Amino acid sequence: QLQLVESGGGSVQAGGSLRLSCVASGYKYSAYCMGWFRQSLEKGREGVAFIDTDDNTRYADDVKGRFTISHDKAKHSLSLQMTSLQPDNTARYYCVVTPLPRCPASPGQVEFPWWGQGTQVTVSA
Repeated sequence: QLQLVESGGGSVQAGGSLRLSCVASGYKYSAYCMGWFRQSLEKGREGVAFIDTDDNTRYADDVKGRFTISHDKAKHSLSLQMTSLQPDNTARYYCVVTPLPRCPASPGQVEFPWWGQGTQVTVSA
């Protein structure tokens, strides 16, 4: 049974950094697209960053240059290094995975059958 477990959320002041991690235990496919969605009351659910087994990456426009996604393919683990955090980055961040061999150009929720429970990121002004 596949399970996604996130860690690394927390509270930080604006301009600070956090690193999120995720492990997909029980993943049995040879390829994947893994990434992060976030959800907040103000913006709803939106894609943040994604990476596939060919190391192609996708980033939301507002995090480009500030967030970096990386992975360990052998361990099916994922990290998101977030720097220069701003209050509007406050959200619950969810790790997701799909067996698609390449991340979609505009990843949508329906393309990811497996989701973690989420980890809260709070950025104060």
